[in-house]
Amino acid sequence: MQGPAGDRPRVSSVKPYSPDGSKREQVERMFDGIAPKYDLLNRLFSMGVDRGWRRRVLQHLRQEPVERLLDLATGTADLAVLCARHARAVVGADISEGMLAHGRNKLRRAGLEARVHLVRAAAEALPFPDGHFDAVTVAFGVRNFDDLDQGLREMRRVLRPGGRAVVLEFSKARGPMGALFRLYFHRVMPVVGRWVSGDGSAYSYLPRSVEAFPEGADFQHRLRAAGFRDTAARRLTGGIATLYTART
Repeated sequence: MQGPAGDRPRVSSVKPYSPDGSKREQVERMFDGIAPKYDLLNRLFSMGVDRGWRRRVLQHLRQEPVERLLDLATGTADLAVLCARHARAVVGADISEGMLAHGRNKLRRAGLEARVHLVRAAAEALPFPDGHFDAVTVAFGVRNFDDLDQGLREMRRVLRPGGRAVVLEFSKARGPMGALFRLYFHRVMPVVGRWVSGDGSAYSYLPRSVEAFPEGADFQHRLRAAGFRDTAARRLTGGIATLYTART
């Protein structure tokens, strides 16, 4: 990686995905397909609230200096671009080349190509040295890991001692807001997603993946099992999303 933080990290090629219809392969195809409309649909579905959620990640990161940051499941690099305001050098990793292509266009427009480097890589086999990063972030992507526990172990491996993990993920809202959000999530979102992107499968997958995700205390347990400590969870916007933090 060029820029203030020094040389690029050593990056090996990603192993080809097996043709077995694995979750990883399915998620890759799905996000490749919706990549052209992904940013538009994010803003539309969240009514812009997702930007505030990402700013909460940056607020947490700014509590301590960050030289090198990994943004995992970076998608079109929204969070990577935001984190470049604090971290001196950022790597964004994702399995979807379609999403990364849109992210690279975003970096060119922002003039951040020297400070933010995007690479195709799977969370379960990160091509970076042990202890290379000061912080790892994931925004709305950890539930898409092919193997959640292995992905968390890899996050732990590439963090230096005392490094920080910040995970932003959807959660199951409770009470009246929860009922309204579930109706929106399960009924409205797939229809609008199909209309705008031409592919409703991704927006049918989204609520299913949120329902299946081990949120709250369960996810904190998974973080600790992967070797993290000082785990915490803060529910946002009535519990629609949760900000998880942990340290190595």
